[in-house]
Amino acid sequence: MSSEIIRAVRDADSSAICKIYNHYIQETCISFEEVPVSVEEMDRRIAIITPTFPFLVYDVDGEIFGYAYGNKWKDRSAYRFTAEVTVYVDKDNHGKGIGNKLLQALIDDSRSRNIHVLIAVIALPNDKSIRIHEKHGFKKVAHFAEVGYKQNRWIDVGCWELRLST
Repeated sequence: MSSEIIRAVRDADSSAICKIYNHYIQETCISFEEVPVSVEEMDRRIAIITPTFPFLVYDVDGEIFGYAYGNKWKDRSAYRFTAEVTVYVDKDNHGKGIGNKLLQALIDDSRSRNIHVLIAVIALPNDKSIRIHEKHGFKKVAHFAEVGYKQNRWIDVGCWELRLST
């Protein structure tokens, strides 16, 4: 029987996170990055994010199957109670509820940190991502046409918002 947990990221997780994320960079338009991320760069990003925002991994017997984190929405201080959320699941482990579990844990952790609003920025089309965010109460608040260019095509972006406190 396998042991599945959602836990805070550790330094040793960077390589597995890069493996998951670099697939999306190289093979999809879901991420607007175009150059694979090195382990050192991922270490740097994690170090910037974790003092303020949650960074969680889905761990099955020591193997990372997905991850989720919150990050700064904008640099101005008035945005300090707003976070942009990101969820990625290993390409071979879709449809197992991992993304749903990670997003719920991220919402709960964000709420405990007094984050007021979560924003999901989704490259379109991406029905799976829209579905998971709407399942957790996110509402579409914006649509930007052709703001990204990757893999020889223009890509739209939508923004979904979830208010955690009233």
